[in-house]
Amino acid sequence: MLAAMDTEAVRSFVRAAELGQLRHAADELGVTQQAVSKRIAALERTLGVRLFTRTARGVEPTLDGQAFLPHARSVVAHADRAV
Repeated sequence: MLAAMDTEAVRSFVRAAELGQLRHAADELGVTQQAVSKRIAALERTLGVRLFTRTARGVEPTLDGQAFLPHARSVVAHADRAV
């Protein structure tokens, strides 16, 4: 069974991947860094993979994260069009 994905978690993943820092993604999304971190952790649990490697400079998508990114962008685009 496919688990439902939280579109805000997917949006948080996309912005963090594009910006390279959870803090910058949080600022742009109008939430706390902790909220972005929790959303991404929940998304990682849903997908069963690690999406980011945490570094001293921020975050970098793992190979799984890189593979998921185009699909995540599509999810966000579809959600934006639906609203």
